[in-house]
Amino acid sequence: MNRLVSRRALLACALAGAPVLSLAQQPVFRITAIPDESPTELARKSAPLASYLSQRLGMKVEFTPVTDYAAAVEALVNKQVDLAWFGGFTFVQAHQRSGGKVLPLVQREEDEKFRSVFITTDEGIRSLADLKGKTMSFGSASSTSGHLMPRSFLLAAGLDPDRDLRRVAYSGAHDATVAAVASGRVDAGALNISVWEKLVADGKVDAKRVRVFFTTPAYYDYNWSVHADMPAARRAALLKAFLELSPGTPQGREILDLQRATRFIPTQVENYKGIESAARSAGLLK
Repeated sequence: MNRLVSRRALLACALAGAPVLSLAQQPVFRITAIPDESPTELARKSAPLASYLSQRLGMKVEFTPVTDYAAAVEALVNKQVDLAWFGGFTFVQAHQRSGGKVLPLVQREEDEKFRSVFITTDEGIRSLADLKGKTMSFGSASSTSGHLMPRSFLLAAGLDPDRDLRRVAYSGAHDATVAAVASGRVDAGALNISVWEKLVADGKVDAKRVRVFFTTPAYYDYNWSVHADMPAARRAALLKAFLELSPGTPQGREILDLQRATRFIPTQVENYKGIESAARSAGLLK
């Protein structure tokens, strides 16, 4: 049906004497995501979503990878992309950097009560207090679930990572943190609970050797964000597309499974005030 409509529209333009855009000239809707997992995994997760959004928006949709978290922020702030997958902290940074122009659109239902896990292979580590004098890896310095929130819970437990740990490393991604712990390069690590559960389910980590010794309290985390300058009609169509993703259809089930989501729900700036406060308390946001 979409192809038929497109052909009719092109024919109408031709008959009216209007210029017809080539495929190369047609507008492209660009999406990106913080690189919290390997590039191959991000590409695998994005492909079905891009195809679905292309159908719903009636335009070509492309995934644009970025090198780091800061690049994802700058891409949306500068409108080089139209939609970005942010962690809670990355969203706070983008919201601040844009003067309030970057807005959260939807989050997974799971992101209302997200958690991080601390993992180790060291039998002597049973609590956060046992990390004193140990080596530890976070993910990216800008990661909510791989750095900011784990750091804030360590501080709340009376442990300053920079003062009380022997060494702090930054792996750059959640799966890289697991690899660092599993290989013995560090004594412990902190990461996103959904990535941990996926790696265990896929048999990519030996859960008998690498174990969770602390799970954080819940907090708000990830969202898909847009720029406030996006046309209202397009933003409404985008919101509707996400909200109508259903596990009851093969396409919806595939996308939701890859996104590790039960469903998507609307979200708002206020949901991330706790993340902002934690970032300021940890000295990671001015």
